[in-house]
Parts: sequence; structure tokens; C-alpha cells
Amino acid sequence: MMPAETALGLDQLRGLHLPGGAAGAVQGEILAAALLGFLAALLVGLARALRGRSRAGLRRAALAELARSRGLDPEARLVAQARLLRRLDRTLGGEAGLRTAGAEWGRRLDALFRTDFFTRGAGRVLADGLYRRQAPDLDALDAELGRLIGRVRSGARS
Repeated sequence: MMPAETALGLDQLRGLHLPGGAAGAVQGEILAAALLGFLAALLVGLARALRGRSRAGLRRAALAELARSRGLDPEARLVAQARLLRRLDRTLGGEAGLRTAGAEWGRRLDALFRTDFFTRGAGRVLADGLYRRQAPDLDALDAELGRLIGRVRSGARS
């Protein structure tokens, strides 16, 4: 050992070394972790974009079908709208909706669209009143259905 009084010269200092015997400034593990993180972020972004696109396509198709139902007579129009809602329920909420009817289906639609239109509003006619003699305001019903379908997005139940 050297005594504490002796000052070392620059030529006597040991050179700097990277830990673990790395040859370059970036270690392989760090590069691999960064690459895997980038790929994971890319895959998540791609999945979100595809899901959003499929929901937008579903929304467009449903709105187009709703528009086609406007030319039907009143009874057929209500049936066509109820069928559209049944298909949307199955697509967005799963197969469990196929076994529901009446007020239970109205509650399911309310949960799916985040509203009370099908249990307390004019949409009740679509959930449990298709075969009753009544004269609902079809244009108001159609406008509200268009608004609800237009709100369908990736945040709906999957």
C-alpha cells in the first residue's frame, strides 16, 4: 500500500471500465428491453386502432340499417328496429342477450347504451310493446335510436 502522503500522478490512475465486461456504450440487455418495450407499445396501439375501426364500421352499418327502416310501414319499422337492436346487443354484449325478453331486455339495452330510454322512455315499445296496439312517435323514436347508436364506441361493453 502507498502511504497517504504520496499523491498519485495522472499516469498512475487506473482506466475506467464498464461493468460486466460490456464492449460498447449500450449493453445488449438494455437494447433488448428497449426494443421489446417499443414492440409492445406498437402492438397495443395497433390493437386499439383496429378495435376502434371495427366499432366505427359497426356504428356505420347500424346507422345505415336504421335509415333503411324509415321507408317501412309503422309496424314493420318497429320490428326492423327491434331486430337491429337485437343484433347490436348480441354483437356488443354477447350471446346472453338472446335469452332475454320484455322488461329484462329493456334493462339490458339500457345498460348497453347507458341510458334509461328502453325502460322509462319511448324505447319501451321496442323492448316489451311490439305486439300491443299503440301509435308511438316513430320519428322521435328513430332520432333517439340514431343518437344512441351514434354513441357506440370501444368503451361499450365487450
